[in-house]
Amino acid sequence: MARGDQLGRQWKIIQTLITLKKGKSAAELATDLDIHPRTVYRDLVALQVAGFPIYTEREDGKNLWSLLDTVKHHIPVPFSLTELMALYFSTDMLKAFKGTAFHDSLESLSKKIKATLPPESIKYVKSVEQTLQVGIKPYKDYARFKEIINRVNEAALQRKSIEMVYYTMSRKKEGKRKVDPYRIWFFNGTFYLIGHCHRRNDVRIFTLDRIKMLHQTKKAFDVPEDFSFEDFVESQFRRLSGTTYQGQDLVLSRGGRLRGREDWHKSQKITDQKDGSIVFDAEVAGTDEIKFWVMSWGSKAEVTEPQSLRDEIRAEAETMSEQYSKAKERRASL
Repeated sequence: MARGDQLGRQWKIIQTLITLKKGKSAAELATDLDIHPRTVYRDLVALQVAGFPIYTEREDGKNLWSLLDTVKHHIPVPFSLTELMALYFSTDMLKAFKGTAFHDSLESLSKKIKATLPPESIKYVKSVEQTLQVGIKPYKDYARFKEIINRVNEAALQRKSIEMVYYTMSRKKEGKRKVDPYRIWFFNGTFYLIGHCHRRNDVRIFTLDRIKMLHQTKKAFDVPEDFSFEDFVESQFRRLSGTTYQGQDLVLSRGGRLRGREDWHKSQKITDQKDGSIVFDAEVAGTDEIKFWVMSWGSKAEVTEPQSLRDEIRAEAETMSEQYSKAKERRASL
């Protein structure tokens, strides 16, 4: 039996014991949890050895298992022991927020939770940590943008327009913008501001770490009732913005890997081909980042349309080929 399965069972046993007003036998617990009575008994003994204040008392010829009432009352309402342990453990999953007020607040909460948990529960959390490791993608260091994030978040909460100096990658220059901040969006390791841009008179996406200066105005705004965050981001493929292109087909000569990931985009259509490849068809906005997504598949993916994206990828591939050829020539001359 895998260690993770054992801890999962024990987690459920603890949760069950917390809710009981009267003890239960191992057989009754086994029925509730749909496992064998001997397995429940071994888990109960293991939890006792780990330090949990679990005890038995004889009643009507049966051994009833309970958790000491003093431990139950030690858990502040409305949290159960398992809920507090889950909150404490979730801190490690949000390392990408390190350096921001969000992470600082979560870390503070985690410390308070740790102080609340009884010693035997802390031991159990450490056991769980030995079996579950959270792997997160590389992320930006947002510590130096902490003030910007805090001020944007405050403006969004107070529904106040902001004036900012923003660096635009496409033009490689800074410019002034006035924006009604609707929402902060954390996606794919990056913080974004979604809001109404007064210059463009449209809802736009701004990368928070490109905001150079920011001032909150006294002008209040309301988020339009017909604005849907979910609908807005649905057309964003891996954080894309700009002109909408329909029918971007990616033909994959080894489509098995992508076929197992059928959640790339809500508008996607995947069609199997006779040669074993697949056609990936989706309506997305913009092509800048989808270009790098396609290139991450190497020779396994080919864009059939739009032609502009094919040309961009071909030019990128030719530049890469030239760079590698020159490197090969340099090594040969040494």
